[in-house]
Amino acid sequence: YKANGVSAFLVTLGTFWLCSYPLGLFSPAIVYDHFGGILGALNIFSLGFCLMLYLKGRFRPSSTDASHTGNVVFDYYWGTELYPRIFGWDVKMFTNCRFGMMGWPLIILSFAAAQHRDIGLTDGLAVSVVLQLIYIAKFFWWETGYLRSLDIMHDRAGFYICWGCLVWVPAIYTSHSLYMVNNPHELGMFWSAVILVCGTLAIFTNYWADLQRQTVRATEGECTVWGKKPEVIVGHYQTEKGEAKKSLLLASGWWGVSRHFHYVPEVLGAFFWTVPALFDHALPYFYVVFLAILLTERAFRDDNRCSDKYGKDWSTYCERVPYKIIPGLI
Repeated sequence: YKANGVSAFLVTLGTFWLCSYPLGLFSPAIVYDHFGGILGALNIFSLGFCLMLYLKGRFRPSSTDASHTGNVVFDYYWGTELYPRIFGWDVKMFTNCRFGMMGWPLIILSFAAAQHRDIGLTDGLAVSVVLQLIYIAKFFWWETGYLRSLDIMHDRAGFYICWGCLVWVPAIYTSHSLYMVNNPHELGMFWSAVILVCGTLAIFTNYWADLQRQTVRATEGECTVWGKKPEVIVGHYQTEKGEAKKSLLLASGWWGVSRHFHYVPEVLGAFFWTVPALFDHALPYFYVVFLAILLTERAFRDDNRCSDKYGKDWSTYCERVPYKIIPGLI
């Protein structure tokens, strides 16, 4: 896989700006103006696309990482292949990183352009868009780390992942920004600055936590975490071929606070780029609630997977770091 996420991100934003402003090929509000039709087209396409992936996994899999349960509904939902490829094209990475995550910034920028055209851009929507762009830029900067996530390593390319990236992400991850287009709020310089700083700190903390774990594993523990030698527990496991392997489980830094602490600042980041909508309606906060539920379920699922993988070493790790997400609560 070619890790060119940052370059692709900058080229995508630059091309959108070039075509919509200097060249005037289309209005920068084009996505907002046709958003309903875009989502409808994406939904129809995705349903057929996921059916194609189901059939491909059944009859023409790209690798041995393919199977089916015999339950057509479940196999369609969950997927039949882990890493489907079409003419060398990595389907799962494209739908996740090059469509879902790359479409997100274009959509919210178009929303901001629509508000600017109709009533003038408010500082509330501006702060929200800036925080989201920081988060998305962080994602592409950390893209190789994403290859080690549950999405890529364990979730198959079916309706759950592919429809989610092609339809759910464009519709739901941008819903708070869509709400703010026609429900504007001026926050003022003080509150705009507070929200921007708090949101940026949350995003940075999320990245910092992921970086700590990556650095420890890349250096085999020969580094520092918060100025000290990291505390690690060696997790032993066997591959499907019976090969003995080991992995370092970080038990200090942010990973000493809880086993999935990095999900806390991720939810907080989403809250801060939603809160400029204020509290006139609960609708803008659907994404924040959804994300909290999604990441909590993922934390429990990852814990179960790690328990099966590492056995007694995971039990030792859990004794050292007793909480899954929020210390004293979960």
